[in-house]
Amino acid sequence: MIEVKHLHKSFADKEVLKDINTVFEDGKTNLIIGQSGSGKTVLMKNLVGLLEPTSGQVLYDGRDFVAMSKQEKVHMRREMGMIFQSAALFDSLSVLENVMFPLDMFSDMTLRDRQRRAMECLDRVNLNGAESKFPGEISGGMQKRVAIARAIVMNPKYLFCDEPNSGLDPKTSLVIDDLLHGITREYNTTTIINTHDMNSVMGIGENIIFIYEGCKEWQGVSADIMHSPNQRLTDFIFASNLQKKMRQAVIANGITI
Repeated sequence: MIEVKHLHKSFADKEVLKDINTVFEDGKTNLIIGQSGSGKTVLMKNLVGLLEPTSGQVLYDGRDFVAMSKQEKVHMRREMGMIFQSAALFDSLSVLENVMFPLDMFSDMTLRDRQRRAMECLDRVNLNGAESKFPGEISGGMQKRVAIARAIVMNPKYLFCDEPNSGLDPKTSLVIDDLLHGITREYNTTTIINTHDMNSVMGIGENIIFIYEGCKEWQGVSADIMHSPNQRLTDFIFASNLQKKMRQAVIANGITI
């Protein structure tokens, strides 16, 4: 579990995050949503230590990450996995070598054990047979699955995903969502996902935090969104005419999703 208490972040005289208080739960897909410029990416960067909060606490199972020494933070990051928006694979390394990279850097496992662990993770994301290929030889969806395999190879307790469905078609996005949701449940991971993908919000949004102009505007589950009285959330989720008609139909017919 990750608990955020009274988190503020400013750049010069501009306050980007304003007194954020929230909990990201174990074994659930925790989604951060909000329009561009709302502060959700800054929030994630504060969670993983890429930015230092102006004030406030980030507690990893009760451990204050903000107050840790540099050495303690390095050790703490070994419990984290990260999936970047662009997948961020090394073009000169094979798929297997990309997945092994964290093990090469941070473990004292033998080469054979590192290879075996990497293959286990590739099998988990259904990429057996692709280990000898290079990133340029596989599709965007496969690259995202390689990135997921690399992110879980160290058995992280906390998994961070920055727009994991960016640039993918809807069918492939569903595959990525199912993988992330399954891995979260299987390993009881605290998974935090920044996303604009409304299919993800409605499909795997077990704990959703809506950020508006640097403030936590709403928190709940996907089933609550259709009936939320929060107008800012409604305007964000149901921006298109089609989505608005869908919401009206759900409310009118008393459908539970």
